[in-house]
Amino acid sequence: MLIGEVARRSGVSARMLRHYESLGLLRPAGRSGAGYREYADEDVRRIFHIESLRSLGLGLRDVARALDDPGFTPSGLIEELARQVRERIAAESRLLTRLERIGAAEPAGWEEVLRAVALLQALRSPSPGERQRAALCVAEGGAAPVPALAEAALGETDAAVAGALRWALARAGGAAVGPLGEGLRSAEPEVRERAVRALAEIPLHGATALLEEALEDGDAGVRRSAALALGVRGVARAVPALTDMVVEGVNDVDAADALSALAGDPALAERIAAGLRGRLVHGAAAAPGRLRLVQALAGIPGGTAAGALADLSRDEDRSVSRTAAYLLRSRGA
Repeated sequence: MLIGEVARRSGVSARMLRHYESLGLLRPAGRSGAGYREYADEDVRRIFHIESLRSLGLGLRDVARALDDPGFTPSGLIEELARQVRERIAAESRLLTRLERIGAAEPAGWEEVLRAVALLQALRSPSPGERQRAALCVAEGGAAPVPALAEAALGETDAAVAGALRWALARAGGAAVGPLGEGLRSAEPEVRERAVRALAEIPLHGATALLEEALEDGDAGVRRSAALALGVRGVARAVPALTDMVVEGVNDVDAADALSALAGDPALAERIAAGLRGRLVHGAAAAPGRLRLVQALAGIPGGTAAGALADLSRDEDRSVSRTAAYLLRSRGA
């Protein structure tokens, strides 16, 4: 077969076939009397092998090794090619995400596009100061896609930058609830807790609903952060978790303050006091825990709380009994 026919059969151009020959990848079976290249069926099969290996991403030098080196083992090369492909996919995915976020901001012109790109780059800066300035710029009216802000907040480890990002998200309002809700589905507890803290600053029903879901989280830190946020919002479902925090001494002062705020509802006050008293009845708290329960009961009105303080005024631990007695006197009991 002459080169034209081989090109038609294989789908590889005559020019590329000559290139393969110049590299030593392809060696025509011979020449015709007129000096034209002649190819055998074996040459055509080799062309198909070359094209198959190229389709995997192999360069021509590696194709030659694969076809001609008896000792060539493809596993290492295939693994390296797979790594390169994964890197390209990740890079393309990041680019796609960036483009989608810029498009979501509905820029009116190239100036707005450039500002959005600059902000996105600043939010990824290795400098905490630059990230904080970018977040403050957005909070003060700068244009930036809310999903990008949420992603930055969910990954931020610097406290000052995280605070600025939460402020910016709070100003975004309802648009931030969905992206932060995605953070609650993260496999990493740290990310879920950051999502809770950001949602805590958005005073909307959608944010409250997500915080209530977080009360069932498998991580204690996430549950506690959600309980504190819900206590401030007057959500009764937070009471058991807040009571646990008082007994365990984890953010117990904040938890006691949240219980006191919830106790503004008389019916709920009795329920809170009963829960605190129940910990005493079942002996769940050692002396330091009982003292924290006394301090929490100080902010709870009603007869149940007064009865619990009366019990505690006879406690075997003098610091517990004295504190309880003092609080009873201050109530006029």
